Amino acid sequence: MAKSPRLAAGRARALGAPTRGTTNPNRLRRIDRWLVGSAEVRAALSAAADPLVVDLGYGATPITTVEMAARLRTVRPDVRVLGLEIDPERVAAAKPAADPPLLDFRRGGFELAGTRPVLLRAFNVLRQYTEAESTSSWATMLDRLAPGGLLIEGTCDEIGRRCCWVTLDAAGPRTFTVSCLPSGIERPSDVAERLPKALIHRNVPGERVHDFLAALDGHWATAAAFAPFGPRARWVETIRLLAVDWPVLDTRRRWRLGEVTVDWAAVSP
Repeated sequence: MAKSPRLAAGRARALGAPTRGTTNPNRLRRIDRWLVGSAEVRAALSAAADPLVVDLGYGATPITTVEMAARLRTVRPDVRVLGLEIDPERVAAAKPAADPPLLDFRRGGFELAGTRPVLLRAFNVLRQYTEAESTSSWATMLDRLAPGGLLIEGTCDEIGRRCCWVTLDAAGPRTFTVSCLPSGIERPSDVAERLPKALIHRNVPGERVHDFLAALDGHWATAAAFAPFGPRARWVETIRLLAVDWPVLDTRRRWRLGEVTVDWAAVSP
């Protein structure tokens, strides 16, 4: 696969371009909660000889990396978390929050600064790239994971109430997850503006992700009778209905958190 000029640089320098850097405390709480609860993630961390996790593109402040490190230590206390940023000024600003060897910050991009993590989180990193560049960056990052490693790539709004992400391993995309605050949406398709780059331009008639969001909206309307019991109850009923015809992979316990995970093949371009 041909790489874009932006990604074609050698390993001698960080690959990628700086993000806007927008971040807020708890902005990535939903993805962290999913990571801690995911059987797949827990198994990967537990089995790793070197439990290294990389947080790529943490932004102007390191707060979300610090939060992730604390949350993942409930799964494995000796987990090592490395925050990577292309902007050296952001790295320098993050250094006071470092706690080597369990938490550190370094300059790096899609080449992951030469590391081989078992888990890589790349959130709000690929929105500025084209769809082709995002696919190329997936390949670059996956090639640098440790054996059995996982990449979680996605996007969320500024306060972390609408999130979408893809889980990938060496073979490619595996699952697609939507997580939202049900009381903060009019309909599930409100999350469309936060679709990952691989899907955001595919939300048009004839594409699977468009069909998926339309199905969510349809079942949300059907579940309106549950609204008196609260938005969470309405979301749970929505996903219960969705699961009749769609490959929903999680359970009511996750639905109650405003989540739903489906097989990637159900939404892939």
